[in-house]
Amino acid sequence: MSRDNHIFIIKSELGAGTRGASMGPDAIKVAARNDQSQFFGSLPVTEINDMNDLLDEDTPYPQAKRIDGIFDVLDIAAQEISEVVSQGGFPIVFSGDHSVAAGTISGLKMAHPSKRLGVVWIDAHGDLHTPYTTPSGNVHGMPVSVVLAEDNLECQRNQPTEGSKEYWEKLKNIGGIQPKVLHSDVIFVSVRDTEKPEDELMARHQMKNYQVAEVREKGVRRVYDEILDRLNDCDLIYVSFDVDSMDCDVVSHGTGTPVKDGLFPEETKELLNLLAKNEKTCCIEVVEVNPCLDEKTNKMAETAWDICKSFIKELEN
Repeated sequence: MSRDNHIFIIKSELGAGTRGASMGPDAIKVAARNDQSQFFGSLPVTEINDMNDLLDEDTPYPQAKRIDGIFDVLDIAAQEISEVVSQGGFPIVFSGDHSVAAGTISGLKMAHPSKRLGVVWIDAHGDLHTPYTTPSGNVHGMPVSVVLAEDNLECQRNQPTEGSKEYWEKLKNIGGIQPKVLHSDVIFVSVRDTEKPEDELMARHQMKNYQVAEVREKGVRRVYDEILDRLNDCDLIYVSFDVDSMDCDVVSHGTGTPVKDGLFPEETKELLNLLAKNEKTCCIEVVEVNPCLDEKTNKMAETAWDICKSFIKELEN
């Protein structure tokens, strides 16, 4: 089934703890051009203002750093994505840090408010923190909680400022809908670096995480089939691919928070190809390439592009 593909470029790295993720989408473009691909010139492209100039200023929100700018970026992104999806478009999103995903998911839900949305979160991290639990204040560790409208007060360790709480509520309520997603409809793949509040939240809601060992034992195809079974009641599926889901020793350390013992690129490609073929899949997002940290020049972006090229071919069939 051929899709009406539409590229979104969202270079915000306001939610990250290290600098350079804003260069990720362009690094993937470089890899595509070196591959003689005209992909980025063949489709409509929408680029969202990243507001990264806020990184040159202090933030008054220590438990949710730069959440004011993040809200603005995500609110605009959600509106733009909602408009494209409402017209039948399929967003292929290239983002800086992973906080952007909350805006993407919000846009999908705004376009289809009555439909049940499933999430396949391919990542080394659960991104289930909140201003009440975060050890760092980096909002790229919070997007799943944003769309779940989850505070996780049971594990509260922080006392966020009133401003942080105000913007957190605004973030959860983008599009006037919360939650966007049910806990049971989030499936994690390759998550292996979490903190206790995230672990307790996942256990409380019995959220499924296909760890790397389970993927290897069962095989990618069986894991994919099980994901579809778990999301059977969902009308639509959003796929988020954080490159740190892959093994940093195999690929490179060209991502903000690399973690060892991840997926191999071939496993990631197979899973994304299968998800791209599925008629319920309504959006794929690629995040957290950071060429500033890549000890192998542009290896992470090249690997990400190779995976993207493969699933894009499936989307076009």
